[in-house]
This record gives sequence, C-alpha cells and structure tokens, in this order.
Amino acid sequence: MLKIAYHPIYKHHLPDGHRFPMAKYELLPQQLLHEGTCSEKHFFEPSIPDDEPILAVHDSGYYHNLLNLEIPPKEARKIGFPLSEELVLRERIIADGTIKGCEFALEHGIAMNIAGGTHHAYSNRGEAFCMLNDQAIGARYLQRNKQINNILIVDLDVHQGNGTAEIFKTDRSVFTFSMHGKGNYPFKKEVSDLDIPLEKGTTDEEYLSILKKTLPSLLETVRPEFIFYLCGVDVLETDKLGTLSLSLEGCKERDRFVLQTCHDANIPVQCSMGGGYSPDIKTIVEAHANTFRLVQDIYA
Repeated sequence: MLKIAYHPIYKHHLPDGHRFPMAKYELLPQQLLHEGTCSEKHFFEPSIPDDEPILAVHDSGYYHNLLNLEIPPKEARKIGFPLSEELVLRERIIADGTIKGCEFALEHGIAMNIAGGTHHAYSNRGEAFCMLNDQAIGARYLQRNKQINNILIVDLDVHQGNGTAEIFKTDRSVFTFSMHGKGNYPFKKEVSDLDIPLEKGTTDEEYLSILKKTLPSLLETVRPEFIFYLCGVDVLETDKLGTLSLSLEGCKERDRFVLQTCHDANIPVQCSMGGGYSPDIKTIVEAHANTFRLVQDIYA
C-alpha cells in the first residue's frame, strides 16, 4: 500500500505576500482525498526524528545553531524564511517523513512525502527555503541502518540540487543526477555525478527525449538498490521561478516515465515533492496530484 508522509505543520505561516506557496501542503492532501486518489489509510504522520540521522549528513555546529536559532543573520537571509522554533521543527518533521518513507518504500516499493525535496541544504548551511536535506538524510539512514549502499538520487526540480551534490561529492555509493535549468538558481552550480543543464524554454519533446535516453542508462551503469526521486513541478512553463517550458501533460509524462522505470526495474523509490511556484495555486496542486495519481496506477 502507498504510504504518504503528511503533517499539519507542513503548512507554515509566512508573512503576507511571501512568494513561497505554503498553501499547497494543505490543499494537495485535501485534493487527493476529495477525488478518491487516496484515503486516510494512505497517510501517516511523521514526528521528530532522532538527531543521529541528521548529524550523519549535517555539521554538528550548524545543526546546533539551527536548533537554537543562532544562525548568523547573513546566512539566515539566504534561507528565505523567517527563522523560528516552529520552522525548524517543521524541517525536522519533514526529514522524518522521508526517513520513514524509506522504510515504507522497502516494504511496498514506493513511498511519498507531501513536502521535502530540500536539496539546497548543504552539510553546513541552508539556503533557498531548505535547511535540512531530507533525501540526503534518508540516503545516509539507508546506508547505516539497512545495508543499502548503492543509491541513485534523481533530481528533476528545475533548480540544481547543489546541496545534495556537495554532501555526496566524495561518496561514490550515492550517485547524484540533476537535470535542471541552465540559467536558473543556483547561479554558481556545484558538480553532481551527472548534471544536465537545459536551455531556457526547453519544451516537453526535448526534455522527455533527454530523460528517456538518460535514466535507463543510469540504471544500467549505477545499478542502484534504492532511488530517491525529487519531482519538483517548477519545470512548468507557468512557473515564476523556473526557466523551462513544460506543459502539465509533459510534467505528468516525466513522472510516469520515472515511476514506471523504477517499478519495472523493481527498485524501491522514495518521492519528495520539491518546488512549484506557478501563480495559480491550482496549477501547482494539479501537477503534484498527477504524481500521486500515477503512483496509484503504476503500483496498484
């Protein structure tokens, strides 16, 4: 059975006019329940995780400063959210959703997190709405607790997974693949194991052609035992913070191909939702909901 991490804390109060669409974290599960794609039994509520899996990824000094709200002002501004105890608690609970999702994926083949995809969090700092790197934490958890060492991170958010690349830059057991907008943030890119920067305005046909050539060959060469999929919907043409031009159908086909490929290869996969900043919140929710609909079809 599909298990989905969700906690009410995911929707965090922000100052009026903030550009981050927090409402999607409440609206997405409501939509999935309303249309019958999911029922209450599919959802689980994550909690505060132990510090150990977080400290396996993040510098202890940085984590201490985060917990105690002692991040220097210049670094705090890069995070993009007003720091508070509740915000940090939220980030820890999101990480737990991904950790527990790893367990459920091993059991059921796949698991989802309504939030997560915090790939701009470095080992020693946060930026761009990311403080703790949930999928990196999940990967280290699998390595330390489940004897799973060959891991592939498939990051298809429009922004490069710079924090993830930094965390695993010397770890050959975690292969980082990021396909993103060439001209998008971060403007100083890190080096993933495989980066595919895409030109501004890349459309469905070109995007899907590249993906369909790349992912199967990665499975052949990397031979992962587990896959993390970051399925940001900021690849849409309507996105305010993206530079690509995918349609809703193109984004859905992206997800269908990735999920079907993982399913057919019998490789467990954990999905975190990542970014989405289209002006109309309905567009964001619909694009994310497509991912869940596909999972229910493919993994039924």
